Amino acid sequence: MTVTKKESGQEGADDNGGMSDAGDDGYVPSQRRLDRERHKRARARRATAVAALSTLVTGVVLYLVVVNAPGWPRTKETFFDREYAREAFPKVLEGLWLNVRLLLVCGVCVLVLGMLIAVARTLRGPVFFPLRVLAAAYTDFFRGLPLIINLMIVVLGVPALRLQGVTVDPVLLGGTALTLTYSAYVAEVFRAGIESVHPSQRAAARSLGLTNRQALRHVVLPQAVRRQVPPLLNDLVSLQKDTGLVSIGGAVDAVRAADIIVGRSLNYTPYIVAGLIFVALTIPMTRFTDWVTARMDRRRAQGGAL
Repeated sequence: MTVTKKESGQEGADDNGGMSDAGDDGYVPSQRRLDRERHKRARARRATAVAALSTLVTGVVLYLVVVNAPGWPRTKETFFDREYAREAFPKVLEGLWLNVRLLLVCGVCVLVLGMLIAVARTLRGPVFFPLRVLAAAYTDFFRGLPLIINLMIVVLGVPALRLQGVTVDPVLLGGTALTLTYSAYVAEVFRAGIESVHPSQRAAARSLGLTNRQALRHVVLPQAVRRQVPPLLNDLVSLQKDTGLVSIGGAVDAVRAADIIVGRSLNYTPYIVAGLIFVALTIPMTRFTDWVTARMDRRRAQGGAL
């Protein structure tokens, strides 16, 4: 088969990513490129149609299984009552503001305390051995202690001590318990990031005249934090959901607002409303976490900076 020089040049450009000379106003895509693009569009349309059809079939099957269950009428009345949903929505939404404030305040405290604990665990030298032991004991204890038990101990146990000057506010005590637990998890995330930085980075900083503290601050920690952004965001997503546990101390958040209506009506629809609101609040952060993770994976694959 004979190929002209112009056509050969065009196809060579196609094989190198479809780049063409910007100054060539008379560029015409080759037939091979047109066929390839047409094939890609056909595959995309076919994949979209298959995905839509399979999703529709799955949804219909699940719907039929649920609505044809023997106890569905009673379940619908107890968990999916429209009147109780309308009554609960504004009150649950009002209580959600407390959960949002707890997320913002506790999130900052968790990041700061977690970083301090992580740095303490990575300090070098025998003089820092007691500090490393205390930091390790802290992370081991609070990572092993269930959050609900920690909340009960702090929210119910601290007021029982009757200490002068110590608050008995269930919101503050619940936020303290959340901070204690999540800072232990975040500390391990930060520590993993610090230890993932190659020792040559610290050695290069020291050779430039930086002290150990300056090397940690300006060289090691920036790299460690960038590498651990996805797991940190995942921890914040979990914290966002667990702020609802402060209701065990009597704080009127979204969960407690729903619980008050349930206790009066014996209908569980307010719990469904509260759960859906938490899901709606969590999804954007979850998708943002996925986007950040994918972006960092692409940069890593291309050899870019993390």
